[in-house]
Amino acid sequence: MRMMFGAVLILGVALAGFASWQIMTHITSLQTELAQARNAANRAETVDVLVTANDRQYGQSLTREDVRVAPFPAMAVPPGAYTDVEELFPAGITTRTVLRTMDAIEPILKTKLTEPGKEAGITSHLSPGMRAVTIPVNQTSGVAGFLRPGDHVDVFWTGRTQDRGEVTQLIQARLRLIAVDQSADMDRSAPVATARTVTVEASPSAAASLAQAQSSGRLTLALVGVDDDSISESIEMTQDQMLGVQRQEVQVVEEEKCHIRTRRGGELVMIEIPCTN
Repeated sequence: MRMMFGAVLILGVALAGFASWQIMTHITSLQTELAQARNAANRAETVDVLVTANDRQYGQSLTREDVRVAPFPAMAVPPGAYTDVEELFPAGITTRTVLRTMDAIEPILKTKLTEPGKEAGITSHLSPGMRAVTIPVNQTSGVAGFLRPGDHVDVFWTGRTQDRGEVTQLIQARLRLIAVDQSADMDRSAPVATARTVTVEASPSAAASLAQAQSSGRLTLALVGVDDDSISESIEMTQDQMLGVQRQEVQVVEEEKCHIRTRRGGELVMIEIPCTN
């Protein structure tokens, strides 16, 4: 009996030792894998990206003293980020002008600066081949002052026509605002105020259309949603269409005319006479 008890005890101790060895082996393996993962993360490829040393606001200058270099994981570099100081400040250029607000240690993007040598004026916001057109607005036609540079608007014209009376028609769709009053700052935090003018980017033909529309009627702006990329169809509304009035066309009946033929001298002529039943 004692021999049996001793054998069981020895077997139990052996199994416990084997289990402990298995656990220690597993823990050691996990620690090794964790260390390898940390080493791999430390060895991840990085790229030196130019960042701002301090906060920069719209219209402020950016100089070499305002730029720092920070390592970024290669897969996390934002599109359009500068990685070379000589690209940011080409030969002869010592400053760039800020178009969009940038926080400290934020990557410097091409879309947030003017072209080298240009100021932050309206021309720096225009796409090639486009024109800047100013439209007078009020609290009603200007969407109650909620317009901001960078928004898109549809432009409606209301005026009178010879055959249909007063009509409202969509004349330009999804025009980009590049300035409200005299501000082109897309990040402005000033309180909402009623604008008196807005400036839109338009093609030369669209600019001519807007000029003609302003001289012949009144314009109303409709704000387009941020994620709305739909194409507006042709829209026209008359007063009758708005009220649901359907006018019937009046049939004009021509008056019956009767004639007789008679000869005068040597000539045959037609003479109109009253018609009789």
